[in-house]
Amino acid sequence: MNASGKSDRQPIRIAVAGTGGRMGRMLVEAVLAAADCELAGALEIAGAPMIGHDAGETIGRNTGILITDSLADALAHADVLIDFTRPEGTLLHLKACAAHGVRMVIGTTGFDTAGRGAIAAAAAKIAIVSAPNMSVGVNVTLKLLEFAARHFAHGYDVEVIEAHHRHKVDAPSGTALRMGEVLAEALGRKLDDVAVFARDGVTGERDPATIGFSSIRGGDIVGDHTVLFAGDGERIEITHRSASRVSYALGALRACRFLAARASGLYDMHDVLGLR
Repeated sequence: MNASGKSDRQPIRIAVAGTGGRMGRMLVEAVLAAADCELAGALEIAGAPMIGHDAGETIGRNTGILITDSLADALAHADVLIDFTRPEGTLLHLKACAAHGVRMVIGTTGFDTAGRGAIAAAAAKIAIVSAPNMSVGVNVTLKLLEFAARHFAHGYDVEVIEAHHRHKVDAPSGTALRMGEVLAEALGRKLDDVAVFARDGVTGERDPATIGFSSIRGGDIVGDHTVLFAGDGERIEITHRSASRVSYALGALRACRFLAARASGLYDMHDVLGLR
């Protein structure tokens, strides 16, 4: 601290991708509210209506940062890029960040095997936090699921039910799939071998080794996830509900702070939160 009572540390300079979207606006607001962070860039896709507008316009703030479709301009003064967009966009941004030494916080979901491989390869050059859900509550819930699954390994059927807003384009959600991975690992199984994503018609009796997934899409649901352990004579449900995207934004800022001291490597929110 200096004589004025302010920190001598330089703020973390953050660029935000998808600034015109719901999550992007929340990220901008969170960055502006954080004393140790500074908005350094605002990125949107070519042709987006908000290009050329101030990044804080939709939240009634004048930031002096104009939304641009130029990756070079958005990253020019950034230490880290927060990206909650689409896989194709994120992978394009990933190449630029790796080339310019800009760290990344990736909250995008829906990557295929090649996309996940590209992120892992880029982490040899830059530090990356990639997680399907940045919420502190969700990541603590994952630890609870790991504990529960080990104790419900026999005699309990496991189902994952998730619900999101009508605009979400991938299903099941990345968070639901991560829950499935945690459950499968705790149960000594591989998710690819036991996941059931659809049931229709005469399916026969439920295989007790499987993990079922159900997806609901509707309205403005931010994100609900429930894991059901159904046994004989009892049901145990572990649920996380997001009432606002603010939890994702605050988690993303924690990830930015975590990356500040790291030059390279691939991390997730369990690393950020010390949940290993």
